[in-house]
Amino acid sequence: MSPPALQDAHLATRRITRLSVAVALVLIALKAFALGASGSVSILATLADSCLDLIASLATFYAVRWAAAPPDEDHRYGHGKGEALAALVQAGLVFASAVFIGWEGVQRVFDPRPVTAGGWALGVVGLSIAVTGWLVWMQTRALRKTGSLAVAGDRAHYAADIAANIVVLIGVASGAFLNAPGLDAAAGIVVAVWLFWGATGMLKAAADHLLDRAAPEGDRRAITQAVLDDPRVLGVHGLRTRMSGPVMLIQMHVDLEPSLTLEEAHAIVVEAERRVLALYPAADLLIHADPKGRAEPHAGALSEPASVPAPAATQPTGDPAADAPPKSRGPWS
Repeated sequence: MSPPALQDAHLATRRITRLSVAVALVLIALKAFALGASGSVSILATLADSCLDLIASLATFYAVRWAAAPPDEDHRYGHGKGEALAALVQAGLVFASAVFIGWEGVQRVFDPRPVTAGGWALGVVGLSIAVTGWLVWMQTRALRKTGSLAVAGDRAHYAADIAANIVVLIGVASGAFLNAPGLDAAAGIVVAVWLFWGATGMLKAAADHLLDRAAPEGDRRAITQAVLDDPRVLGVHGLRTRMSGPVMLIQMHVDLEPSLTLEEAHAIVVEAERRVLALYPAADLLIHADPKGRAEPHAGALSEPASVPAPAATQPTGDPAADAPPKSRGPWS
């Protein structure tokens, strides 16, 4: 992603997080009014969730701004993982919300309370679904441009809210019009289970990001192939990938003809970088050139995977080191 495009993505992310905070405030006001009018446990459940939505949206609001800050002396890889931290906070808040709502629902199962002013409650919940659906649609549009993990977590949270509010509609209607307050409590429990399930997925995504999980195998193969498209690149090894916010960090070693000059090798590496960036504009690359068959392993504390040879390098060269068959592990192992 070019610097102007990356700046546009950061601007879109900041705008959608402002909108998320505003929507959370509106929903809290609406649901507080509905709770006071109806006393529904389902409304209480969705109000508690909206309060946590506000906290999560505020965390996302500040996290995406911190994550967009350029690299500095203490953060040479940038601040992109701030988005994963925000998603982690969101997951924890959703877990807390699920526990609270589930506990309240269980209590109301054994101690049912009548639901009053069901019409007001149903109207507020219906309006909440409409407002939340609009926000999720706007977040989806922003994600196409930004790929922000924090916004994706926020969208997942609000998408779960839509389903939860539909369950709330059922609970309020059952309690107010069918004289079955136990169904209202059961609806609250269903909301709690739904939130717990969604939080699990958010937690996994944030943990993968923070623990430097590699890019999907298909992406790693595409990166390798892009580098090997130049017949002068005789092999690729030591490929490592990880994400930092919307930026993919990539590093690898490439095998080149030992007789090349430093300037010629540099030109080959630069061309390889351009091919990879054409596929993954939001990437930061580091490619190290090795003389084919003459470089000793030098991966430091982490062992270096075996080389993936270019097709042309499979022909015998007369050099025993160069002609040795590759090991079973590739750079995506």
